[in-house]
Amino acid sequence: MTLNELLADLNIPVDASYTLDIGITGLALDSRKVAAGNVFIALAGAKLHGLEHLSQALNSGASAVLYDPAANGAQLAEASKVTQVPVIAVEGLAAKLGAIAARFYQDPSTKLDVIGITGTNGKTSCSQFLSQVLEYCGIIGTLGWGEWGGLNETLNTTPDALEVQKILAELLKQGKRTVAMEVSSHGLQQGRVNSVRFRGAVFTNISRDHLDYHETMEAYVDAKLKILSATALEFAVVNLDDAYSQKIISAVPMDARLWAFSTERKLAQESSDVSSKLANRIPRVVNEHIVASNILHKDDGIEFTVSWQRQHSSLIERQTVNVPLYGDFNVENVLAVLTVMLALGQTLGGATAKLANIKPVVGRMERVGDSAGPLVFVDYAHTPDALDKVLSCAKQHSKGALWVVFGCGGNRDAGKRPLMRASAETWADNVLVTDDNPRYENGQDIVNDILAESSSAKIEVIRNREQAIYKAIKTAALHDCIVIAGKGHEQYQEIEGVRTPFSDSRVAIEALQMRSAN
Repeated sequence: MTLNELLADLNIPVDASYTLDIGITGLALDSRKVAAGNVFIALAGAKLHGLEHLSQALNSGASAVLYDPAANGAQLAEASKVTQVPVIAVEGLAAKLGAIAARFYQDPSTKLDVIGITGTNGKTSCSQFLSQVLEYCGIIGTLGWGEWGGLNETLNTTPDALEVQKILAELLKQGKRTVAMEVSSHGLQQGRVNSVRFRGAVFTNISRDHLDYHETMEAYVDAKLKILSATALEFAVVNLDDAYSQKIISAVPMDARLWAFSTERKLAQESSDVSSKLANRIPRVVNEHIVASNILHKDDGIEFTVSWQRQHSSLIERQTVNVPLYGDFNVENVLAVLTVMLALGQTLGGATAKLANIKPVVGRMERVGDSAGPLVFVDYAHTPDALDKVLSCAKQHSKGALWVVFGCGGNRDAGKRPLMRASAETWADNVLVTDDNPRYENGQDIVNDILAESSSAKIEVIRNREQAIYKAIKTAALHDCIVIAGKGHEQYQEIEGVRTPFSDSRVAIEALQMRSAN
């Protein structure tokens, strides 16, 4: 591809003196990764502008530079001095990056069925489950990108716009037909998925999160809704039990097929017309309804009945679903996945049979240890809603007291800290407050925020996370249940910008082994 072909039809004014008929070997946002013939793309970052590293990129062989003109005078002066390669100012470069990257990688999403999954909780579980039940399905998300059982690391839930297109192209090259992609509110707001063609959009649920960035729930929800503006969206999957479901449904394009799922038992009991039950709750016609009833929480997982009423039909298909997972929230996750499978053309019987074989996701209500000690779960829950759901689930499985070990991350929404403590107090019999990832905040300040206006005798503070986990497992009775929340799959603890190896599950297993030995 030439630079001229890359920029064609993107409304980017170019100095007539530049020769654009030059070959391009790649695109790079990081000057340290520039190779000969690459186009260096200098974005205006929150702290630094990419032009700070212009000389490094040129020395590495950049054949052209695209930069955001929102730079300081010194940076712009430095850019104006470059004559050996085209250096082109692009207004709103970050917003256009997706289109530029898609052009370079030949629009890989148009050759794939990309399913975008957004929401506060459940994105990772849904993407991982979909990758297990759909053939030739790739993954992009919190745990990495690639395929089930073989993921490559990603820095963010939703990578930057250039990386997204590069990953999609690689998954296509590997023979993938479908991609289950977690789409964060940051990713949507910052245009990281611009020019990605989503065949389907899934909304798991929406509750308080990332208000340090979005500031208000309204802005947070609006960011989530941006996924519905994707070109050629064929279907949307919405959780009817979520408080924001009506707002989401109102935003679904009329030419996209609307699928909805619910775990409300009343909708499936003694009814041959689910549509009429829902009609007074939703602002437009739901094309397909998936409803769970008769939910049972068993020692080996969850069992429920799923009912599917198709549009323009009075007949309701029913199947029994058994999955080796725990918690009501996993009923929602499984329903979301099942609904996507149906939207992609699978039969109800075939889809439910595949669900029976799914494997739990690392760090998502992950049971560690065995029946010789207390029941121990490790979960990523780091929002009030997620913690509330995890603890309510654990309460159902606990035959004794319920323990929770949790903290809150530093440099994030401080308003959620007392809310998480309130959830812990509500459900748990014993609460150990500890450090999570303090990052650049003082850990004691975070603890003080968590404990604000609380004097509960059930709370104990043990700042050292390893000691807190050991204390819970050593002290708990045989039939108690322990939830270690907040970090889930993470293999580190971040303090003052330094990531030290740390795994909740590893520490828990070691503590259980020590308990058993004693």
